[in-house]
Amino acid sequence: MTDVVPQFRKATESADIDALMETLAPDAELASPISGRLVFRGQDDLRILLTAVYRGISAMQWTDQIGDGAHRVLLGEASIGPFRMTEAMVIELDKDGRIRKLNPHIRPWLALTFLAVRLGPRLIRHPGVMRRAAGARPHTP
Repeated sequence: MTDVVPQFRKATESADIDALMETLAPDAELASPISGRLVFRGQDDLRILLTAVYRGISAMQWTDQIGDGAHRVLLGEASIGPFRMTEAMVIELDKDGRIRKLNPHIRPWLALTFLAVRLGPRLIRHPGVMRRAAGARPHTP
């Protein structure tokens, strides 16, 4: 089993969306840190979301990693507009070693709000993505 977490780190730091997508399982999902209710699922919807996110932030740098095996936590920093933000990304790998779940935790509130404002116009162009995310619920093991 290949460890895709280093590839995920590198891809997100450089906003290489193709390399990022290679780390994800076909049924990968991301629970929105903004709404708490939106769950983005599947390669197509995640490509749209993650492109908007990682091309909308700058100076992304993962500073630490906690855990091994199927559960990891990455700690990082980035900028969104004039704000610095910190992130804890909880990652769950599937049995093949690809990323099955992403659960980002972003602070401070002002940076998260600015991120939401930036993402809104980019995601509104894809109403199907938003509709599916609003109707989805996280899978439970």
